[in-house]
Order: sequence, then C-alpha cells, then structure tokens
Amino acid sequence: MKKAFLFVFLIPVFFIACNMQNKQQEEAAEEETVMEEPAPNTLTQEEISQGWKLLFDGENVDQWRGYNKEEFPKGWEVVDGTIHVIGSGRGEAGDGGDIITKDKFRNFELALEWKVDTGGNSGIFYLAREVEGEPIWKSSPEMQILDNETHPDAVLGIEGNRQAGALYDLVPANPQTAKGPGEWNSVKIMVYNGTVVHWMNGEKVLEYHLWTDDWKKMVAGSKFKDYDLFINTAEEGHIGLQDHGDDVWFRNIRIREL
Repeated sequence: MKKAFLFVFLIPVFFIACNMQNKQQEEAAEEETVMEEPAPNTLTQEEISQGWKLLFDGENVDQWRGYNKEEFPKGWEVVDGTIHVIGSGRGEAGDGGDIITKDKFRNFELALEWKVDTGGNSGIFYLAREVEGEPIWKSSPEMQILDNETHPDAVLGIEGNRQAGALYDLVPANPQTAKGPGEWNSVKIMVYNGTVVHWMNGEKVLEYHLWTDDWKKMVAGSKFKDYDLFINTAEEGHIGLQDHGDDVWFRNIRIREL
C-alpha cells in the first residue's frame, strides 16, 4: 500500500520536473535565437560571402549625397543608427530634398528597413538618373513607402497602386503586407536585365519588366505618361530615398550586385 502511495505521489512530481526542464530548454533556445540575430546595420559572414555590402553602417553617410548636390543635405540626420528625413509638415519635399547613392547600380538586390510617422509618405527610387532642374521621380521607378492607415494616397490611384510596397502609381503590392506607423518594414528590390521584383516583410508583392510593350502601355495610363526619361528608364542608375516632407527612418540598407 505504501509503495502504491509513493508511486502515485511521484507521478506529478516527475511531470512537474519534466515541464520545468522543457521550459528551461525553451528559454535557453529563445535566448540563443536572440543572441544570433545580427545587430542593425551589420552583415553576417554568410551575407558577406554572398556579396552583400552596406550602404549605411549606422553612423556614416559617406556613400550618400543630395540629388543634384555634392553634399549630404541638412534636412536629413543620422540618429540612433538610422538615416532620418526630418519632416517639414508641408506634405512635399522639405528642406533636405531627396538623397541618392554616389554609386550607380545596374543589376542588383537592394534590401533595407523603413518606418514612418503617422501619415508618413516617402519612397525608394532605383535606376535613377540626375537631370538638372527636374525631380528624381520623373526618371526613376519608385517603391512606395506609406502609412496606409492614414495617408490619403492609400485610397487614391487604382486598386491600391499608391500604397506601401507598390510600384508607385503603376502596380499595387499584392498581398499588401505593410505594417503601421512606428513599426519597421523590411523590403527588398531586385533588378536584373529589366526584370524587377518587390518584396515586403518576407512576401513577394509584385513583378514587372522594363522597356517592354506592356511597360509602355502601363506607363501610358499613369501620371508618368509624358516623361520620356521614365518611359525609357535607365539601364543603370542611383538608389534614392525620398524627402516627401514627412518623418521617415531607414536602416539596414545593403546591396548585392548581380
């Protein structure tokens, strides 16, 4: 009788001990996962071996300058490991204007993270060329950055083609995976011999091909229809970040040439 009682008593003790051990193992695994996550604005050895390079190390903007300017504009700042465009509150370009990489790129993968303030609007330009007296958007495709919850552009355009992740005013991001204001969004753009693909928060959201009849037809139905430089997008150009008058932050900006 005593043996049976002892056996019954030990069963819950055994399961409690097992549960505690499992919990400790899970916590240790979580801690290990957190420790393995790379710090912002750094590359892992695997990424380096794959050819990725940083365009911003969290401190220096020596790879960037203002569009049609020789220097980095004052309307931007480096703060807390991010490149921050200082909002003007005017809803259009503020005191800084757009910034571009000093180098040009042809075939590449570009990856970065962005977050916007409430009502924020910005964009990521690629294959951009500098034209004196003309804004960057007249010659460059743009991956839209937007607070879809508040900014009116979210309901303008056609079928969401002005929402976050879209090829602005041309192709909507589908699925729409953008996070809200104040949250980091991870995006990637691939350009290879005219084929362009956008990813947002781990999901492929659109694909198109430059210079084709379909491209020209699509542009003809957009706000870019009168801009030959946009219709005939350059085969090589700068990466650009837009100053649209709103507070936007960028980090983990990296590129791999293909």
